[in-house]
Amino acid sequence: MQRVWIARLSEGLVGLLFGWGLLLAGMTDPGKVVGFLDLFGRWDPSLALVMGGAIGVALFAFLYAKKRTHSFLGGRLHLPRNDRIQVRLVLGALIFGVGWGLAGFCPGPGLVTTAMGEPKAVVFVLSMIAGMWLFAWVDRRLQTPTTK
Repeated sequence: MQRVWIARLSEGLVGLLFGWGLLLAGMTDPGKVVGFLDLFGRWDPSLALVMGGAIGVALFAFLYAKKRTHSFLGGRLHLPRNDRIQVRLVLGALIFGVGWGLAGFCPGPGLVTTAMGEPKAVVFVLSMIAGMWLFAWVDRRLQTPTTK
């Protein structure tokens, strides 16, 4: 029971750190996303720098994690093993990209900005939850497993 409590506390702290980083980097401003996607207008490369930093950290973390079978808190590690690009992945990425471009939010910044009380972010997060529910419902109807 104590391990679960420690795991939840560490998850919460990491989430707060992530949200704080998003705020500091200015990624909770939809204008940053739109500026990044405006390749032929007033392009803003700051999001590319944030993504590059995140990829750098994640790369080393995943290389280290691949050598382990358990997390630092003792739980089993379940890393993805499927390396094939599937239609589901491509369609999901396209839907994510369209939503990201239209709203100017992705899930992390959307949640942080919702917590700050921004009405656009609240609409985005509610739409995101509805989309997740719709996917789960359709997936159950099609009787296809969501993970392999």
